[in-house]
Amino acid sequence: MLERCLRALDADRSPKRVIVVDNASGDGTAELVREAFPTATLVALSENLGFGRAVNAGVRAGDGEAIVLVNNDVLVQPGFVDAIVAPLASPSVGMVAGLTTIPDTNLVDGFGIELDRALAAYNRGRHAPVGTPAGRLAMPSGGAAAYRRSAWEAAGGFDAALFAYGEDVDLGLRLRTLGWDAAEAPAARGVHLGGASAGVNSPLQRELAGFARGFLLRRYGILRSSAAPRALMLEGLVVGWGLIRHRTLVPLRARADGWLAAGHEARRPLPPDAIEPAIGMLEAVRRLRSAR
Repeated sequence: MLERCLRALDADRSPKRVIVVDNASGDGTAELVREAFPTATLVALSENLGFGRAVNAGVRAGDGEAIVLVNNDVLVQPGFVDAIVAPLASPSVGMVAGLTTIPDTNLVDGFGIELDRALAAYNRGRHAPVGTPAGRLAMPSGGAAAYRRSAWEAAGGFDAALFAYGEDVDLGLRLRTLGWDAAEAPAARGVHLGGASAGVNSPLQRELAGFARGFLLRRYGILRSSAAPRALMLEGLVVGWGLIRHRTLVPLRARADGWLAAGHEARRPLPPDAIEPAIGMLEAVRRLRSAR
């Protein structure tokens, strides 16, 4: 996947510096980068630090004002980099969402992230034909995103407590609290395989996503807000589905672990302009059933 991703970036003639972070893999990834992509900067970590901390290390290795994130399971189209950094020309924009599609279709995989009142995150525009109007953009998805370096550094980058999943939501909320806007870049296109590292709906994916959910619920005080009943209902559905369908309490345990991990700090404000009010309870359940 990484080789395909880097070849697609090479085909994009936009001026850029490519930085690859290897999370202590043992499959020859570092050797591939050194031999086949000698112009790329390789940051080889000694242990698997997770997505967020690895990205932070990659950002520290660069110095460009525009930080562009591309997952290794995303194949960008020519012009991607120029298109995704273009909205940063507006001084109020601190983060930009690219548009990814589902392989072999003209359907949207994700065009940034939407949030409902319970802080549940959804792939914006998912399963709609490309070009269909989407809901309110809360923040970009970390798999195809651009950030202004000064905004990134002011917010502190991705939180090291989140190994994977939810770190883009958390950073986006912190950026909004600092006054930065989110923008979309419809011409910044890529094809996203999706779940290629952890496996779609795998035990690892459920555990990491559950931890992030518990962490964010506590950090942003959702269960102390008017959205608490809705959040508890949604969490009950997810945990119950895990118990019935997969015979596991991993989603519950992971949420409890995330909740405890967020307990060492004060509650953070939730920017009201990040919420898409049109996502009601029935719509939230529908999106959960269709993989958000």
